[in-house]
Amino acid sequence: MAELKARLKSDMTTALKAKDKVVLDTLRMALTAVGAEEVSGKQARELSDDEVLKVLAREAKKRKEAVDAFAAAGRAELADKERAEGEVLSAYLPKQLSDEELTDVVREALAEVTEQVGGKPSPKQMGQVMKAANAKVAGRADGGRVATLVKAMLSQ
Repeated sequence: MAELKARLKSDMTTALKAKDKVVLDTLRMALTAVGAEEVSGKQARELSDDEVLKVLAREAKKRKEAVDAFAAAGRAELADKERAEGEVLSAYLPKQLSDEELTDVVREALAEVTEQVGGKPSPKQMGQVMKAANAKVAGRADGGRVATLVKAMLSQ
């Protein structure tokens, strides 16, 4: 079993004993999403820690989007609930890169692609730069942030 999945189960048991409803419900939801991911596809499989992290990041992103939607609709109590769930999930995610750190990572990826193609990449080669940058970022920054920065650097 993946170490992160085991940690989620252990923390869920702790939350159950402590009667911490928000943490308990959030971890149940996260483990359900992990389980659904494990049985999706043609054959059931055990997820690695990286794959579990991707599932948790996806769930955290859903919570963030739900907070925005509920806040825009004037449903503060639901927005607060989603925000609390997002905070629980964020405890299991890697620390997000600052803007300066992300800029450095994208510059490195741009330099790698420049070396590969033998010149400055064009905006048409954004996919190559994104692939290199996302490999270095490894879930520590939102894909939208990375794409915006790559696009800006390619258009300079």
